[in-house]
Amino acid sequence: MRERFRVLAAAPLRRGSRALEIGSGPHAISTVPLAHRVGRHGLVVAAERSRWTHFREVIDATGVGAAIAPVQCDARRLPFPDASFDLACCVHGVRSLGTDAEVIQVVREMLRVAGVVFVAESLPDAPTDAVRAHQAMYGLRSEVFEATTGRADDHPYRSLSGLVRLVEAAQGHVLDSKVLPMRLPHALAFFPRSWVERVPEATRRAELLARWDAADQLARRHGTDHPPVGVVIAGP
Repeated sequence: MRERFRVLAAAPLRRGSRALEIGSGPHAISTVPLAHRVGRHGLVVAAERSRWTHFREVIDATGVGAAIAPVQCDARRLPFPDASFDLACCVHGVRSLGTDAEVIQVVREMLRVAGVVFVAESLPDAPTDAVRAHQAMYGLRSEVFEATTGRADDHPYRSLSGLVRLVEAAQGHVLDSKVLPMRLPHALAFFPRSWVERVPEATRRAELLARWDAADQLARRHGTDHPPVGVVIAGP
């Protein structure tokens, strides 16, 4: 959540703003910082399709729950009129959307309902050994999920130029794009070796286990730091 506060400091928000969050996730990690940014006279509408596990519990514990309205919906077809919000944001949600076509569809809807769109996502850059260790472990997640469940998730990070291209493909007019260095420890990419051991195909399992072991050794040697974050700000 500390990282989200840093990222959202770059968002063009003011007290009293109406903000739409795309993909709040089960722990409201960006929702709470957004609520702090807009203040008690603002509103954060937190849109999520299905993952609400600890959402209510987290926002109730923070004291900012009165400024947050959760809405279950599909971000590709947002249930809001045009220009309903001052800002629509998606923070670390692009990697959960999957295909470029899905990202473009979601960003197009964000542009429809808000005056400004703010997209932030981790980048594939690795400026230090600790970030490289994070990237090595994170890079396995989608492949392991697909090999064990048949469904990919946590898709590879896109470059900043790639994020800009997707926003422009959604007919967004890019107002600013930049890289935010984080310099924060980041262990959320880690997942247990036992997950890899469930891969049914032996050759694939052996390859992924070898890569997991190498990533784990890097993490033990250097720690794991958050990669730089790319930010794109756009208007309709």
